[in-house]
Amino acid sequence: MPKLSPLVLLSLVLVGSVSAKEKHLFILSGQSNMAALKPELTFTPAVEKAFGAENVTVVKDAQKGAPIRKWYYDYKYPDKREIKGRDLETLGKKYTDLMEAVKNATEGKSYDTVTFIWMQGERDAREGLSEVYAKSFRGILDQLKKDLDRSEINFVLGRISDFDMENAKYPHWTKIREIQMAIAESDPRGAWVDTDEMNGGGPGTSGGGLHYNGAGYKALGQRFAEEAIALIKKH
Repeated sequence: MPKLSPLVLLSLVLVGSVSAKEKHLFILSGQSNMAALKPELTFTPAVEKAFGAENVTVVKDAQKGAPIRKWYYDYKYPDKREIKGRDLETLGKKYTDLMEAVKNATEGKSYDTVTFIWMQGERDAREGLSEVYAKSFRGILDQLKKDLDRSEINFVLGRISDFDMENAKYPHWTKIREIQMAIAESDPRGAWVDTDEMNGGGPGTSGGGLHYNGAGYKALGQRFAEEAIALIKKH
C-alpha cells in the first residue's frame, strides 16, 4: 500500500477536525405520537454517537391532537371558509411555542445544520384536510428558514401508520400518507420513515392502535435519527 505524503496526511486531519466541530440542531415537533416520543431513549443517543454529544442540540415541543394549522400562520382551509374564533386564536400557536423552546436551547450558539423532525397528520386525516397539507408543511419549513436565517433545512417526516387503511374513521388517512411520502421524495433535503408496525398491528394492515407502543416509540426515535444522520452526511 503506497504511503501518504505528510501534506496529504495533514489535510486529512484538518478535514476530520473541521467535520468533528460541526454543530447540529435537531427540532422535533408534531402531535400525539411525537408528544409520546422520548428522544433521550434512542434518538439523542444515536445523533450524539454520530456527531459527538458536545456538537448536538435536540429540542422537542409537541401537542396531542393538534392539526397542522397550529404550526402554520398562513393556513387556509380547502373550502376557503373563514378562520375565526378558537381556530384563529390558536393559528400558529404551536409554532410560536416551538420557536420559544428553540430560542431557549440555542441562545448564544450557532449551527452548521438544522434538521426538522415531524410526526403529525392524524388530526388532519380525521378532519379530511389533506388538500392543503403539503402546502401547509412547506409553509412551516419556510417559517423555520426565515426565523433561523437558513437557506436550507433538512427534514424527516414520520408517515402516519396503517391505523385506518380503509379510511373508515379518518376519511383522508391514506391520502395523508401518500402526501407525506410525496413531500419527502420530491425534496433532496427530505426523508420519511415507516411507522406501520409501531402501533401493535401487522405492517400494512389496519388493526393496530392510533398511538404506538413502547417498542414502537423506541424504533421511531432510532429511524428518525438514522434518516437525519444520512441527510447531514449527504449534504
